[in-house]
Amino acid sequence: MNEDQDQRKQAFFALMILFGINTMNFFDRQITAAVTEPLRMQWNLSDTAMGVMGTAFTLIYAAVGVPLGRWADRGTRRTIVSLGVTVWSLFTAAAGAAWSYWSLFLARMGVGVGEASCSPAANSLIGDLYPAEKRARAISVFMLGLPVGITLCNLLCGVIVEASVPYVGRENAWKTPFFVATIPGLILGYLALRIREPRRGASEAFQVRQSASGGGTNEDGSPYRRVLSIPTMWWIIVSGALHNFNAYAVNAFMPAYMGRYHGLGLIKANVISGLVLGAVGIIGLLAGGVAADWARRKSPNGRMLLGSICIFTLTPCVYLALSQPKGQLLSFALLMGGGWMLFFVYYVTVYPTVQDVVEPGLRGTAMALYFFAMYVLGGAFGTSVLGFLSDHFAKRAMVAAGATAMAEPFKAAGLHDAFMMVPIVSLALALVLFAASRTVAKDMEKLHQWMVRNAA
Repeated sequence: MNEDQDQRKQAFFALMILFGINTMNFFDRQITAAVTEPLRMQWNLSDTAMGVMGTAFTLIYAAVGVPLGRWADRGTRRTIVSLGVTVWSLFTAAAGAAWSYWSLFLARMGVGVGEASCSPAANSLIGDLYPAEKRARAISVFMLGLPVGITLCNLLCGVIVEASVPYVGRENAWKTPFFVATIPGLILGYLALRIREPRRGASEAFQVRQSASGGGTNEDGSPYRRVLSIPTMWWIIVSGALHNFNAYAVNAFMPAYMGRYHGLGLIKANVISGLVLGAVGIIGLLAGGVAADWARRKSPNGRMLLGSICIFTLTPCVYLALSQPKGQLLSFALLMGGGWMLFFVYYVTVYPTVQDVVEPGLRGTAMALYFFAMYVLGGAFGTSVLGFLSDHFAKRAMVAAGATAMAEPFKAAGLHDAFMMVPIVSLALALVLFAASRTVAKDMEKLHQWMVRNAA
């Protein structure tokens, strides 16, 4: 086997391990949502208590992600990834052993800390394993972990819970998925150590000098200031907040929407939600990755334009899906699924663009800053804002009907009206991505010139 074949084999191995880790990332993250009802009933918890735990998870994930991203620019990335998945898998087991709300709360915070190490280090690794013209496809494979993890969690957790009832009892059966998920996580943590750590900037056309700290040549001092001096990064950061706002809001409330508005039972509501929000992402990521690499070859701003066009297109699809009459499940699923498939193209246009405009030694830092805004300004508030709007519109529907007590039809109307914020946010996201397409070519040229100046 020649050196080029060996490098391709090592890159493929690393990508498969990173895909598996990202799958467990989103599987473990989704377990609490999948077992909310039996968990809530056992400890007599309110929806507010469950929501607070989700918000706290998101905020701690974002907060620790920034220093962990900087660590990814200085440390050995395979070790960081391995340590992260091992830590969150052990805390997932601790969640299964929880005896109260607060013990579960603390265990979930530990899961958030571990998971925060994954994306910055993994994206930095992929950037050094694959050249610019192939990165979108590689990142699309890595990001498949998102829809695959969410879909598997929704499909399997209920089965695992029911299968464990004869052994642990109905009251404790909701804990079993946490223990089951721990096993593949620990295996992947070991396999991550077998990834061959690539040299930073190894896949670039120019090899640049590395600073003593391992963070790249950085004549401007603060690595955060350097990343934020890139205009395209500001547009990307804003886009992340808008994108995650919709992602968290829709994922959290779609099963309830299908149940209340379309009158489906719990199982069918979750199956349809899993298909239109998760399974379609596999197509969106794989096809989007190929299309994004093609667009990048055609024009420096091709990826950003493709992302903008896809989000513009999904906006009317989602609006029309939400406008379908009650019970029109096929037309709703086709429109919502088609729109959400385009939603996933965002990842394979934006993530490789970060690699295109940020020097190799600061890509972990750049992704950490991006994720901080994505979760603190977006994901942390998507669910709470949609929930608040749902209650507001439900009360308005009750008053308009002249009723004095809240009823399920009013709650269904309130959630339906609240969901109409999703296409509005999507339209704003499309405009932000278009703005990024106007600055990315210049920022790519600046990076090229920087790498020429600092070539080893």
